[in-house]
Amino acid sequence: MRYISLVFIFLLSLDANEEYQLGKGVQVGSLPFYVGGYFSLDYKHTDDIDRYRVDDVAILGYGDYDRFSYLVELEFKEAYVETHQNGVKNTTHNDKLYTERLYLDYNFNENYMLRAGKYNSPIGFWNLLPINVLRETTSNPVSTNILFPKFTTGLNSSYISYGEGELKVDVMLQHNNDISYEYNNYKMNEHYGFGVSYEKNDYTVKLNGGYFHNLSESVVEDNLYYMLLSGKYESDKYQILAEIGSQKSKSDFTTEYAGYIQGLYRFSEQHLGIIRVESYDDRVTAIDDDMLIFGYTYRPLYPIAIKSEYQFHSQSEQNQFLFSFSVLF
Repeated sequence: MRYISLVFIFLLSLDANEEYQLGKGVQVGSLPFYVGGYFSLDYKHTDDIDRYRVDDVAILGYGDYDRFSYLVELEFKEAYVETHQNGVKNTTHNDKLYTERLYLDYNFNENYMLRAGKYNSPIGFWNLLPINVLRETTSNPVSTNILFPKFTTGLNSSYISYGEGELKVDVMLQHNNDISYEYNNYKMNEHYGFGVSYEKNDYTVKLNGGYFHNLSESVVEDNLYYMLLSGKYESDKYQILAEIGSQKSKSDFTTEYAGYIQGLYRFSEQHLGIIRVESYDDRVTAIDDDMLIFGYTYRPLYPIAIKSEYQFHSQSEQNQFLFSFSVLF
């Protein structure tokens, strides 16, 4: 019922005099505020499990006024999950509404920006694409989940310099509890991080590092440090994306290394082929794995993604097939 309410709110915001474009949202009256949203459905198959899931149902509100811009993103996560294992069917429902993002930006000029609220930690490249439909594969690299906090609740300041290339510097500051801390890979009350990136022509390199105070009971260490080095090459037909990093406590590495390299080829605007290689050694869970992933994405329109992938793992029992359908509206 709550999911239907979100759709109802979206329909009420439609302006009959304005032509709607999929993925752009709609303006609320004459206010500098737009409403949109997205959803994603996925399927997972392994040797002994079939899982059907309504993974994301979300509504977005965003806009800008003068030097300010703002975004609110509310989401139902894993709203419906159905699994079949050894002939036994199990279903779960989750009707909790999470605040995934909620922030306000102030742009001093074209060089300086200050953000306050809950936002995607600007670490690497992949973490800046949290929505399924915007990513090129259904799955996320493991490194994006175990090395650093995906979200930060606090301040983010950035500086951009334009010259022969584009230099960007980010600083993240959190000294408070999270907003919707359950909707994060780490529960924390402190996060201090930096990022430096340089982009020229088709190439971008980026370095991130930081510290966070971990409150998650599943991880013994509470003071954790991370470092991540990222690189990207992108042309009309090709994209090569790579990230490698590590995490450590004061005494030892908690994740000695975790990274991936992904190649993408655009057969056309609608058809994409993807190959990704991943590897990690997580000493907290005592798990290490190597993966080879083949993926295919079809976009009849950019805000619609139909994606499939097969994952080969060094631990063969983890081999799996994934399929998803997602829409941004």
